[in-house]
Amino acid sequence: MTRSAMQKQSSTRRDAVQRRGRGLGWMSLGLGVAQLAAPDVVRRMSGVHDSATSRVVVPLVGARELVHGFGLLTSRRKGLWAWTRVAGDAMDLASLGVSIARRGRRRRRLVAVTGVIAGVTVVDVLTAVQATRAKQLGSVPDTRKGGPMELTATTTIRKSAAEVYAFWRDLENLPTFMAHLEKGRATGDRTSHWVADAPFGKNVEWDAEITDEVPGEKIGWRSTGNADVPNAGTVWFVPAPDGMSTEVHVDLTYDIPGGAVGKAVAKYYGEEPHQQLDDDLRRLKQVLETGEVVRSDGAPWGKQARKEFPQRAAQPLADAEVEKGADA
Repeated sequence: MTRSAMQKQSSTRRDAVQRRGRGLGWMSLGLGVAQLAAPDVVRRMSGVHDSATSRVVVPLVGARELVHGFGLLTSRRKGLWAWTRVAGDAMDLASLGVSIARRGRRRRRLVAVTGVIAGVTVVDVLTAVQATRAKQLGSVPDTRKGGPMELTATTTIRKSAAEVYAFWRDLENLPTFMAHLEKGRATGDRTSHWVADAPFGKNVEWDAEITDEVPGEKIGWRSTGNADVPNAGTVWFVPAPDGMSTEVHVDLTYDIPGGAVGKAVAKYYGEEPHQQLDDDLRRLKQVLETGEVVRSDGAPWGKQARKEFPQRAAQPLADAEVEKGADA
């Protein structure tokens, strides 16, 4: 299965969980309204014995269902609210079990209601589990706690997957389009050493190893040892529908020095991580399709991203250089 197909399948599953959660929310609202508005009718239909206890419990269960319904319909935390429904189902099943054990004349009706609630419980459990998994897979760690930042980017290059893969696999090519890589060198068949720019004129270094590789299809890597910036990622090379181009999908995870403060400073100086990755892939496309990084009068320094920040109005490159000298 291709990367894009897996992403589409994952998105479809999340949408299905969201729809099921909303359906359970509306069902909870309906049950809650019925139990609060007509508790006597609900007791008779369900076979619950008419007693002082049941006259109190049925409206309370109705109020609980309203809370579940509003939670499922208004909150993004579908998994949490689905689990509260599971807990409520367990309470209802326990109460019905006690009533059935009394062997009253409405026992058959109680058994039927118990079967229905057991089926709903299965749906609630399935929704809760899937919503929880979807949240875990889609979550982004909090950079304020120094956790890793997860980035994704995609571009389409009018070259075959084999050509794009071969260019990327020659690791010394990466600094030609990755703005902050100063240099990289292979230290073995699957190992390498890297030097990169960092904010305020600093450099960071790390060793890396290729951990997962399918020639022509994907390359996965991670940093090793005591890296200045621990990182890992995977790049997929997927043939595009036109039969001539390649979709390049990149997933990258790395720790930003300084957590949220480091991210804010980098963004202030024009080095926002998501934009960096998008720009890197744009330059990769230019290198492979035209043989060079296309420069503009607003960014005449090529791939040196930090110097691209002071954008100027459109003008010939020579005039831009004169203005730069005047500013100095």
